[in-house]
Amino acid sequence: MVESEPDGKLGLGLRSASLVAIPCHPLMTLSRPIRPLVGVLAVAPLTLLITPAAVVAQQVQLRCDGTLLEATGQAERKRSIESLRFSLALEAEAATADGALGALQGRLAAVRVALQQLAVQELEVSSPSTWQRPASRNQPPAVQANLQISGTLAPSQLQPLIRTVGALPGVRLAPVSSVAGKGEDAAVQRQLLREAYGAARLQATTLAEAIGLSRLTPLEVRIEGSLRPVMLRASAADAAPFDPAELPAPTDRLGLQVRFCAN
Repeated sequence: MVESEPDGKLGLGLRSASLVAIPCHPLMTLSRPIRPLVGVLAVAPLTLLITPAAVVAQQVQLRCDGTLLEATGQAERKRSIESLRFSLALEAEAATADGALGALQGRLAAVRVALQQLAVQELEVSSPSTWQRPASRNQPPAVQANLQISGTLAPSQLQPLIRTVGALPGVRLAPVSSVAGKGEDAAVQRQLLREAYGAARLQATTLAEAIGLSRLTPLEVRIEGSLRPVMLRASAADAAPFDPAELPAPTDRLGLQVRFCAN
């Protein structure tokens, strides 16, 4: 439950909150299970899960001696790009599986050298797989071998990745993803919480004043969105000269659903 008062300022990307007003009988005790809200109010015992691993329940009573208001607020914030996550498929083909795997191994060695020159971090290489390609009108049957490679690199290495690694035989680059720095996670999370709660409280305050009420007491706050950065993908083959500044920035989003007691 959030008890502190927000500054009332809306942050970047805030949207209007949806509101539900439910008049309550004086001294009425409200209780319901914590679950995604489908209707306006469910009168039932509320179960609060302490940890995902342990089945430990605790009864919580929500009391409102006035009118129950429900509001939702959203906030989002774009982050600076710290690194890029890339992935690529590497393929080779030969008449036999042994020949295809040998050719794939040779191409992998060339890709490794090129990636090392780009100072790639968190490099991951999958195990190879083979596939028997049937004969066609213009091609005899053959065996195709392929594997996946992924890692992270500095934004300044985007163009060398595309021009150098992407030009190697058998390489198929996938769209890259921009990754935000982890150092500012805590500050961004606090800001998103303040802005989303402020949006919900502002809308609830406006409605409360419209019906002649002035005091709001928060009863329940539920986080609906993710506090982790959303990695946005951009095609590495569409932009020229492959400027990392043109990539979409990572974006954090957060949604809150708040229940207030107004009187």
